[in-house]
Amino acid sequence: MEPWTLTYEGFDPNDEGLREALCTLGNGRFATRGAAPEALADEVHYPGTYIAGCYDRLVSTVAGYDVTNEDMVNAPNWLPLTFATTGSEWFSPRTAHLLEYRQDLDLRHAVLHRFVRFRDEEGRITAVRQRRLVSMADPQLAALETTFTAENWSGPLRVRAALDGRVTNRGVPRYHELRGDHLTAHATGTDGDILWLRAHTRTSAVVIALAARVEARAPGHEVARDPELIAREHVLELDRGRPAVVVKTVALVTSRDHAVAGPVETAVRRVRLAPGFEPLLERHQIAWDALWGRARLDVDDWKARRNVRLNIFHVLQTLSPHTADLDVGVPARGLHGEAYRGHVFWDELFVLPWLNLRFPEIARGLLRYRWRRLPEARAAASAVGLAGAMFPWQSGGDGREETQALHVNPRSGRWLPDHSRLQRHVGLAIAYNVWQHYLVTGDLEFLAHFGAELLIEIARFFASLARFDPASGRYEIHGVMGPDEYHDAYPGAALPGLDNNAYTNVMTVWLLLRAQETLDLLPRRAYKELVTRLGLDAAETERWDDITRGMRVDFHDDGVISQFTGYAGLLELDWARYRGVRRLDRELEAEGDSTNRYQASKQADVLMLFYLLTARELGEILDRLGYRTEPGMIPRTIHYYLARTCHGSTLSAVVHGWVLARCDRSGSWRFFTETLTADLGDVQGGTTAEGVHLGAMAGTLDLLQRCYLGLEIRHDGLHLDPLLPDRLAMLSLRIRCRGAELAIQADPAGIEICRADDGPDTVAVTVCGRAARLGPRESRTFRLRDETLPAAGYV
Repeated sequence: MEPWTLTYEGFDPNDEGLREALCTLGNGRFATRGAAPEALADEVHYPGTYIAGCYDRLVSTVAGYDVTNEDMVNAPNWLPLTFATTGSEWFSPRTAHLLEYRQDLDLRHAVLHRFVRFRDEEGRITAVRQRRLVSMADPQLAALETTFTAENWSGPLRVRAALDGRVTNRGVPRYHELRGDHLTAHATGTDGDILWLRAHTRTSAVVIALAARVEARAPGHEVARDPELIAREHVLELDRGRPAVVVKTVALVTSRDHAVAGPVETAVRRVRLAPGFEPLLERHQIAWDALWGRARLDVDDWKARRNVRLNIFHVLQTLSPHTADLDVGVPARGLHGEAYRGHVFWDELFVLPWLNLRFPEIARGLLRYRWRRLPEARAAASAVGLAGAMFPWQSGGDGREETQALHVNPRSGRWLPDHSRLQRHVGLAIAYNVWQHYLVTGDLEFLAHFGAELLIEIARFFASLARFDPASGRYEIHGVMGPDEYHDAYPGAALPGLDNNAYTNVMTVWLLLRAQETLDLLPRRAYKELVTRLGLDAAETERWDDITRGMRVDFHDDGVISQFTGYAGLLELDWARYRGVRRLDRELEAEGDSTNRYQASKQADVLMLFYLLTARELGEILDRLGYRTEPGMIPRTIHYYLARTCHGSTLSAVVHGWVLARCDRSGSWRFFTETLTADLGDVQGGTTAEGVHLGAMAGTLDLLQRCYLGLEIRHDGLHLDPLLPDRLAMLSLRIRCRGAELAIQADPAGIEICRADDGPDTVAVTVCGRAARLGPRESRTFRLRDETLPAAGYV
């Protein structure tokens, strides 16, 4: 059988938060954690529903400071449904006498199944089967079907269904000193047989409305109504062995939605017009079948295949075709929990390359989120005396910098200054994604419409950040942080920031070269309109060229690229003492020390260059800068930093798996398997319950498709140079490239490429230096290390 199911047997209170996150159901517009329908938020359960792009800002007093925090809002809870036999308390798996308890997440059709058998104090055994969905076909609908069977008794069963607005943002313990009461102005009511609830976010003034239709064979009566809660109770007369079904169908509508007259009115109408559970499920399954057809990425190993599908599943629940029409970015922790407050960081750098090759319309929508926030990014750059667009390290609703001024170390309990907003490299990630999207799609209209403007304005910022230093005779970038995050200042320095972070400097050169190339690509009219609108002149682009020939990059004496100026002079950490500690920053701070003093990294920094750039591209940049690089520079640099990295981020294993792919295939596979199961195994020690790590999930998929296949899109077409790890005997996938759909199957002996479309006349493909052109429905097979064969010669 194909591995499409994630199964949990038994009820484990200690594991419930993790299960809830991994059993989240969503459709790219909203998602609901896999909490039990009868659960309230407490130390075990945390029901949460999160609407893409719905943020709210509050001010809290922490450690004597007023702290402003913007959160992705925990919306009113649509799930509540509980039940009780006569004379018993409402069901809870923590107090009931459980005979069986099982949850199955159907990845193929995005349905969460739960089966419960319990015995009450009178010896009555009841079986409960539930199916839950958040519709991918109609993104405003969700449904819960519950089937009750009295196994050894007959009699009444009370069933209570509710809509609950008594929710706050309390899902992350370390944020508990911050306010989370984002909902206000609650109201409830009925419209015939429909229950509804409305709430407003406090400062962003988003109206959220829920409407619920409950279908049962016994009529319901209202048992609770106040402004924050409305509930209806049904009494089912159960006959022994005869199933009784209750279906709760819900519509979730906000004032941000398209085609909405009023949120409550629209929610009531949507749920009244909604079909029954089976037709709703059928449409939902059809939508997911279409998604899986485009997202197919199969490996030969059964368990790995299930885990790959789990990662695809959660990426698509957060970022679906519905997302393309919304004004939203890539939340680092998905729509699965409240960690990082639902903010948008640089994780799109790991997500969009996978989307580009399958769902380019979603990737474009996510880039449009950044483009719409250009005014804020320009204002941020101008405020510090720089040109262009300075994007924030943490973004949310309107593109302001949302990075907190203080953060708490849970090890020491101390609130500390947070300088991570100095990670200016987030702009480089955005620009890289703009360029990759163009390469994959070949879409000049995208560049002319908004892609070029976005890329050019980021280039202007980094060019203005680079200053010529007469002492070194080179352009330098001072006062920034790199991706590492463990180094935000020099030891003993009065001000935060580091000089000449290699990743930032080299990628700035890359960006300025791509900016000039973008200008050259634009049609004449689009070019003239853009340079006129931006006030771009020859003197500015000439300075770009100077920077691309004179940027500073530091090296150790042995030729290893230095992470930043002065890095080689830092102390070596006692790794025998700290090896295995993933959050060294917290551990050392609790001991009165600082990671700023040591050659120790949270995650890849310099090695990000080998993740984003091919050896050819990096060599060309360093040659252009006048740096002589020896053949062993790349492997020496990789192993130097690998020995000094504690992998305090799930993204670290993605990058290390990538950079080791060509020189240490077994090591690459170890990192791949670690990051593939990072959330499933909760490798960061309890963090997955607060939300999945979306960048690592998507990065794992991209590691398979681009790294192990050696897949690169260049101006002249698709290039493949596969080198599969020894443990990977087969890789099969579909991608889209410049209007063509390609089915690719690779194993250690060869690779077959089939056109599965009727699009462009030909598509250029190059495998290990051997070029071919494929017409519609054509196939070509290549022996690896052998001559090209006709399609029938190798599968």
